[in-house]
Amino acid sequence: MDDPYSPRPLAGWFMIAAIASLLFMGLGCVTYLTHVFADPGAMPLDQRAAFEAEPAWVTGAYAVAVWVGLIGTVLLVMKRKAAEWALLISVIAVLAWLAGLLVIAPLRESMSANDLIVALVVTALTWTIYWFARHSRQRGWLR
Repeated sequence: MDDPYSPRPLAGWFMIAAIASLLFMGLGCVTYLTHVFADPGAMPLDQRAAFEAEPAWVTGAYAVAVWVGLIGTVLLVMKRKAAEWALLISVIAVLAWLAGLLVIAPLRESMSANDLIVALVVTALTWTIYWFARHSRQRGWLR
C-alpha cells in the first residue's frame, strides 16, 4: 500500500495556497494595527467600554497570532520547515485570543453574533493554515 506521508512532488496548488495564507495573515496584521491605534474617544460607548475592558494578554495574544502567523506564512512561501512551528504558535495564540473574547464578560457581552462568527472563522482559517504547513512538511514539500 502507498504510504500517505511519503515524499511527493510539489502540488501545483501549493504556491497559490501559500500566497493566500500570506494574504490572510497580512490582513490580520492590518486589523491588529487598526485595533491598537484606534482612538477610543471616537468610538461609540459600547465599543469603547469593550476596548477599555480588553486585558493586555488578549491584545498580546492577538499580536502573537497575527505577527508570528505572518512570519510562518512567509516561511511557508519560502518552503521552510520552520513554518509549521511558527504557525502552531499562531494557532495557540489565536485560541488564547478567542478564549479571552469568550471569558472576559465585557468583551463577551459586547460581541454580536457576527463578531462571534468572524472570530470562529479566523480561528478555523488559522488552524487550516497550520494544517496546510504540517501537511506540506509531511509530503516533503518544505526543506
